[in-house]
Amino acid sequence: MTATLALSLGLPAAAATATIPAVDLRAATDGDLLQRVGTGDRDAFEVLYRRYARSVFGLALRRLGDRGIAEDAVQEAFASVWRSAGTYRRDRGPGAPWLYTVARNAIADRGRRRPEPVSEVPDTPDHEPLPGERAEAEWVSWRVHSALEELPFSERQVIELAYWGGLSQTEVADFLGIPLGTVKTRTRSGLGRLAAALEGELE
Repeated sequence: MTATLALSLGLPAAAATATIPAVDLRAATDGDLLQRVGTGDRDAFEVLYRRYARSVFGLALRRLGDRGIAEDAVQEAFASVWRSAGTYRRDRGPGAPWLYTVARNAIADRGRRRPEPVSEVPDTPDHEPLPGERAEAEWVSWRVHSALEELPFSERQVIELAYWGGLSQTEVADFLGIPLGTVKTRTRSGLGRLAAALEGELE
């Protein structure tokens, strides 16, 4: 990662000593990059930063309404990604929604530090599933993840952000910097492929 970016995010110098086999990081998936960032790979972090910084800034600017505060929120968001990447687990979900969640939390934290009051979402009861239901849900989740891995990246990305990241199609379009119509087309195509791949398995 560039020295300027490292300094602006306050990353520890020790992370630069991590040795990891060389790969083409530009072609790596978000999950691959996060796993490498979790081991202290600054080059992987730089690729992830350049891939998503603009989208995270757009999200922060919409939520916070102030360019300077939004820029600070982006820095805090990616500092959080750097610190938390070691906790990312591929089997619990794809990389992009995980990054979005971390970024959204950092942006929300920045918003709460502003003078304006922030409304709180009321807590809801947590209903734990029975062991059998949990096992079935885990199998379904694994099978859907497996089918998702077979989709083209462009289709998989919009579905992951919508279903694991909780974004609306408009938010997905903003997050990825692509037209809303493209998001809708990719979503329809991806869901169609998923339905075909999972036909008869999840009844």
